[in-house]
Amino acid sequence: MISIKEGLVNKIIESNENISLIEVLIDGSKERAINYNKITGNVNINDIVILNCIALELSLGTGGLHFVMGNKSKKIKKSREKGHIIKMRYTPFQVRCLASEEQNSPYHNTIKNFKSLDNNIFAIGTLHSMLAPLATMIKWLKPNVKINYIMTDGGALPIYLSNTVKELKKKNIIDNTITVGHAFGGDYECVNIYSGLIVSKEILQSDVTIVSMGPGIVGTGTKYGFSGIEQGYILDAVNNLDGISYAIPRIIFNDERKRHIGISHHTITNLSKVTCTKSNLVLPLLETKKLDKIKELIKENKIDCKHNIYFENGTDIKKAMEHFNINVNTMNKSYNQQKEFFFGLGAVANHIVKNLKCLQ
Repeated sequence: MISIKEGLVNKIIESNENISLIEVLIDGSKERAINYNKITGNVNINDIVILNCIALELSLGTGGLHFVMGNKSKKIKKSREKGHIIKMRYTPFQVRCLASEEQNSPYHNTIKNFKSLDNNIFAIGTLHSMLAPLATMIKWLKPNVKINYIMTDGGALPIYLSNTVKELKKKNIIDNTITVGHAFGGDYECVNIYSGLIVSKEILQSDVTIVSMGPGIVGTGTKYGFSGIEQGYILDAVNNLDGISYAIPRIIFNDERKRHIGISHHTITNLSKVTCTKSNLVLPLLETKKLDKIKELIKENKIDCKHNIYFENGTDIKKAMEHFNINVNTMNKSYNQQKEFFFGLGAVANHIVKNLKCLQ
């Protein structure tokens, strides 16, 4: 059930055309909320808003804020969006969009006549925090590269929630965004991941496409109960359409949860149990003890029998992030607290850039 409360807009903390962070008064208490301007309209001070309060009551991380469901102080407006495809279908918040595949789209025939991804490169992740370091490192190594980002519906659905995407686009690190499934708000909308891959290659002429969910992975502490499991079948989608797939590993050595130490159980599960095709797994060169742990997990789960395994140096990722002034945390841990995570992304970037040079 939705937990609904009414609040009074007390302050607009920050705002852009897509999203507003506001302070609301609820029964005299000052609390923070997010308003999606393109869904519920712009807000002003003293507006009375209807709030979904469930996230704050659950003490969620990324989504630990109230969300505006409606504004009682505004007149009802008709949607001006084009297109006939509905996302968040059969909910009170269903939105219409012009999907790239639909018949009224200028890209319909290109997608309809698609044949192959033709060795285009796709890197598939499990966390939104993988996007910025990986894209930054690739761009630092090869400045003229064209990088697109596909956001799945495994985490946040509105791309507007991601400050990372906004910053990467502003700094010209990524070129275009594609939202697939029920995710929405990208430069291009697609019904599913297959169409998203096709749009990135055929329409946007991408050199490298990074695929991951938006902010807020879902996890349960069980082997298969996490939304990052999508990595497995997206790798298969790339391979089945004749692309080159990279599985972005989640490398962790600073975590109280043993299941994530070395190579996270998310990566291991996806590569040992979920994927049905062969992908490229690039791992970072680390100090002997840590590298031995990673190799042990690879052997133990027979991942080396199923996928191509490579080792690369990823330590230059700090220089790349400093060059673009990118500061990213992963699961509330900084670069200094979780260096191996970032080295893993740097290793993937190094191998991708080498592969690009071979393909050109």
